[in-house]
Amino acid sequence: MAQTVGNDKIGIILVDHGSRLASANDMLNDVVELFRRVSGYPIVFPAHMELAAPSIADAFSTCVTRGATRVVVHPYFLSPGRHSTTDIPRMVAEAAKRHPHITFHVTQPLGLDEQIAQVIVKRITHCNQHNDSCEYCQTRGRHQRELCQSNGYTCNACKPAGCPNALTAAGLSK
Repeated sequence: MAQTVGNDKIGIILVDHGSRLASANDMLNDVVELFRRVSGYPIVFPAHMELAAPSIADAFSTCVTRGATRVVVHPYFLSPGRHSTTDIPRMVAEAAKRHPHITFHVTQPLGLDEQIAQVIVKRITHCNQHNDSCEYCQTRGRHQRELCQSNGYTCNACKPAGCPNALTAAGLSK
């Protein structure tokens, strides 16, 4: 892949929403590393729109510090909603004001793409082949537990069968 456009050295920022769960935020770091390896772009950094660091402004400055003269921001979102079409472009434009010599662009989110459908098929096929007992399904309880506990709930994944706090209509108890 081209790492320059004309005379511009490209910096890439992958932006997700951000979460109170560290494990959710850590996954964006894994996506950035994977993207860097697959794409060949050396200047690639994560940013979270809110709730976690680094911010879009921090990632933008880091790209510039690493030599980028053009920053391309990709909203790591499925659909073109308010965050990817309004909030992120506004935040990027605000960050760019500190670097008036840098050009920037915000891409569309992931959106509708046959490759995404192929990933969905792959995930479903995997679960079906492993009778819902694959490593992800086994560790999913840990992620569910973090989410529930951070919101003051006890969830089914945290409690053994028969526990009086294990079941409610929504699967959560307070």
